[in-house]
Amino acid sequence: MPNFGRLKFALNLVGRSALRPMQGRSHKPILAGERDLGITFIGHSTFLIQIAGLNLIVDPVFADWLVLLRRIRRPGVKLKDLPPIDAVLLTHAHMDHLNFPSLRKIIRHTLRKSGKAPAVVVPWGVEDLVRRLGFSRVISLQWWQSVSLDGGDAGPLELTLTPAQHWGARLFRDTHRGFGGYMLRAGGHSVYHSGDTGYFPGFREIGERLKPEVALLPIGAYKPDSFRRVHTSPSDALRGFIDLGASRMIPMHFGTFQLSFEGPDEPLPELFVAARRAGLSEAMLPLEEGQTWISPAGTTSSSMKPRRAPGTVPLTQP
Repeated sequence: MPNFGRLKFALNLVGRSALRPMQGRSHKPILAGERDLGITFIGHSTFLIQIAGLNLIVDPVFADWLVLLRRIRRPGVKLKDLPPIDAVLLTHAHMDHLNFPSLRKIIRHTLRKSGKAPAVVVPWGVEDLVRRLGFSRVISLQWWQSVSLDGGDAGPLELTLTPAQHWGARLFRDTHRGFGGYMLRAGGHSVYHSGDTGYFPGFREIGERLKPEVALLPIGAYKPDSFRRVHTSPSDALRGFIDLGASRMIPMHFGTFQLSFEGPDEPLPELFVAARRAGLSEAMLPLEEGQTWISPAGTTSSSMKPRRAPGTVPLTQP
């Protein structure tokens, strides 16, 4: 895209987000039992995941602005209402996934609540961005590399960095930075957060090697069509879900920031239509911001329904 075209594109997105009133409400998160799996959608790609007695947060972005781009839906949970965070997982260094003010606030919040700073897990090449923020430990992984986090009585949590089809540079020239998704496994539960990605054959390999039960997959930022090389459309995400062989899909990366030309309300209905055509409507688990899905120990994901925080509105399929 020529420089003038890029500038025009960026200004268009800035204008769209600036003129929209911010929507949504924040709620206190529902806490899961030590041996349960709890997944709370906060917004965009940000999730609170409770597993193995640990509180993990993925790609925490609580900021109202990303440089000139204004948030159009509020975080479903206020940062001050989070439980103490044991580890922060960052999928890559893009500004809508790695937000310095949010990371600093999470560290301070956790220190106040527990007296100990959280650890942070990053792909290779991202360590220098987070090393001086105050995390207790910086863990860097390559694709398919795993680390075990102590889950106490609930047993260890195995965390694996998975491949993705995206890119990792925060600006323009730092192309050495890694990117990917995460597979979390503990106590009979397994969750896959893809990070940003286009559809690629790696979904099938991830499914064959790691067998996720629940898949958190992105469905936004796919217009113009060229964006689909690095961002799955709703139909692309559904193909990835099928390749993974997971039981449940929780959509993400839509409706929070105006990153492309589809409307913020377009991706979810498109996903519902594609899922219905594929006979997979029951496998879709869309969460409203602030809504928590809990899978108790010893249950299967397909039998559980999400729990809503007071005041949230259930998302219904057409």
